[in-house]
Amino acid sequence: MSRIGLIVNDGKALALATAATIEARLEAAGMQVVRVSSAGGVVGFANPDQHLRAKGYTACVPASFDADMPLALVLGGDGTVLSAARQTAPIGVPILTINTGHLGFLAEAYLKDLESVLDQVIAGEWTVEERSMLVVSVMRGEQRRWEVLCLNEMALHREPLTSMCHFEIAIGRHAPVDIAADGVILSSPTGSTAYALSAGGPVITPDCPVLQLTPIAAHSLASRALVFSDREPVTVFPATPERLMMVVDGSAGCYVWPEDRVLVRRSEHPVRFVRLADHEFFQVLRNKLGWGLPHVAKPGNGQAPS
Repeated sequence: MSRIGLIVNDGKALALATAATIEARLEAAGMQVVRVSSAGGVVGFANPDQHLRAKGYTACVPASFDADMPLALVLGGDGTVLSAARQTAPIGVPILTINTGHLGFLAEAYLKDLESVLDQVIAGEWTVEERSMLVVSVMRGEQRRWEVLCLNEMALHREPLTSMCHFEIAIGRHAPVDIAADGVILSSPTGSTAYALSAGGPVITPDCPVLQLTPIAAHSLASRALVFSDREPVTVFPATPERLMMVVDGSAGCYVWPEDRVLVRRSEHPVRFVRLADHEFFQVLRNKLGWGLPHVAKPGNGQAPS
């Protein structure tokens, strides 16, 4: 009997109702459904005086999941997908994302297609696309004080975000650079369409083996987004006497003190997305963000005006 994972945003009534439908259908097909909450992938925010999370990023993997599971279905919005990535990437379980949220930029399927989606799952008619994830660590000396897996981005800034900071940033073997800005964002290609895009960074197709450094409101005409090989680890030294706030994927974070440094590197564990059809990234950009349409067209339907 196949064991199929089901990760649910159990704070949403629509996701809960859909989960019941999926469980009934898959169990009728002879499959065992292992259901968990997406809350298990939400690391949260550490308070200023807490001795930070030392368990490492594998702590998010549900105890009932294992590497032999062929896939896990994910019910929720993009935030749920980010949590599910932390729960599954360390053991290599692919995730099939079904949108029950709003934008659904990371969604593979929608509720209107649920019946055909389950038919394909039962028949095994799907492929897997791998996308890189990042490991974000806060180091003090040789002590790892906090660590988390990241699919989109790490943002480091002052709290509240109202004034300029200085950052010394070392990328691999290259000479360190100094950036004066309200903050900095380090993102994966998947994260290039999230916070980094809003800060003026370029869109990067998911298959590119790169990372992106984007200043937030840089205090220099020469400071622009930088794209570089993901084989290069990045170390950020906060050259500011006040504590800074680090936010990872919008749902995790901690304070970073002047004596700390932030280490970002590509994870050895990619997130594995289930694809039911050819994944056309430019079409996703067109449908979700209105990219490539005439300026009088509105995002949403991906069609040019008649």
